[in-house]
Amino acid sequence: MQCPGFVKVAKGHSSSKVDGRKLAIAAVALQDHIAQTIPHLKSCSRTHPAASSRTHRARQHHKETGPEPVEYVLDPDPPPLTLAQKLGLVAAPERRLTAEDWMEVKSRSLREGDSTQPCVICTEEFRLQPQVLLSCSHVFHKVCLKSFEHFSGRKCCPVCRREPYETRVIHDGASLYLEKCAVRIQACWRGFVARKWYKDLRKLVPPNDPQLRRQFFEAKFEELNASLLRSCCSDDVERLLCDVDRSLAASRDVFRLFEQQRISDQRMEEEEEEEWLEAQEKAVCRDVSDCPICLTSLHSSKAVLLLSCSHLFHEPCLRAFERYCSETTVTCPLCRRMYTSRPVGAHGLTTL
Repeated sequence: MQCPGFVKVAKGHSSSKVDGRKLAIAAVALQDHIAQTIPHLKSCSRTHPAASSRTHRARQHHKETGPEPVEYVLDPDPPPLTLAQKLGLVAAPERRLTAEDWMEVKSRSLREGDSTQPCVICTEEFRLQPQVLLSCSHVFHKVCLKSFEHFSGRKCCPVCRREPYETRVIHDGASLYLEKCAVRIQACWRGFVARKWYKDLRKLVPPNDPQLRRQFFEAKFEELNASLLRSCCSDDVERLLCDVDRSLAASRDVFRLFEQQRISDQRMEEEEEEEWLEAQEKAVCRDVSDCPICLTSLHSSKAVLLLSCSHLFHEPCLRAFERYCSETTVTCPLCRRMYTSRPVGAHGLTTL
């Protein structure tokens, strides 16, 4: 039969043994954690195999899909949790950003327009140089950020001072730069085409300004005289006569076109004048003395308009009707025909 005091001593001994075992496990876990986290004791201080494999996959995808750039996370995968972190003795690292988180960060960066602005570190445009997107949505040159980390000795964002951060290689700046270059090339090409077209047009069509027109014809006559002199010097009389005939024929064609245009314009003016005379005769035969819109006398001080459909209106009344008309094409308020107007005036009503 055991003594009660012996039982108490045995229980105390077992509890102390358990506490010592836990303390030993905690000490080993902390020692292992320190060995893995101290830089000069890390066995993985070289390039992480996950990062190298990710870069290799990105290059392989680039070879398979062509010149289209591929975005990828630049930071290596986090190392597995140490025993101290699993036991809760040391705080575990933060959760890595997922693909959805990166999409949200990139959308925030696009809204702020970071890729359209120069790099904050070197104050130069991104152009085609590789750029990185930080988890705080700020964008930098990849080389500039690497140099900043090297000289500062820590991973701290140069803009918002957030640390630590994750990085992702993006190509938004290169895409914007290529688009800008394409726009500039198209603008230069359109300008070249327009200048060439205008230069060729100036060689054929004389300008409207009298002084420039005179210079244009003087240059043409100088070219003709130079051609005549060259033909005479070469004793090629037949070619000289052919050039003269062609020049005369071209001059006759130009004068013929001018004459036809003048006759056509004169004929159109005569026809238009006849139409207005006919409209005036119809207005006189109709013998209307009041404006159909305001129902006041046309012999007042207001200006009077004669329409091509032979109806008479006060000018303010007709302009107000045109202004407040809901239809796209304004027609005569009486006959609903399209019209052109000509001022008559109150003093001219007696002559109609």
